[in-house]
Amino acid sequence: MAKLTLDLHPIFNKGGRIEQALEQVIVEAEAKRIKTVEIIPGKGSGQLKKRVLRFLDQPRIKARYHRVEKDAKNFGRVWVHFRH
Repeated sequence: MAKLTLDLHPIFNKGGRIEQALEQVIVEAEAKRIKTVEIIPGKGSGQLKKRVLRFLDQPRIKARYHRVEKDAKNFGRVWVHFRH
């Protein structure tokens, strides 16, 4: 099963680039009809993960995917599932 992975570690402190990277990975998943996107905000303080979840919770974004799954075993990982 094909999936995309977005590791946010390299840009964790570059505000606008985070949303841009999230938007790009969603567009790519839609274009390639990929079912799962793995987003790695990392463990840290949890602020980046909260930011990712807030981004995904926006109505214009939420309409584009099926569901979000938080990894129970790894706090620093989120999956976004699509239905194409």
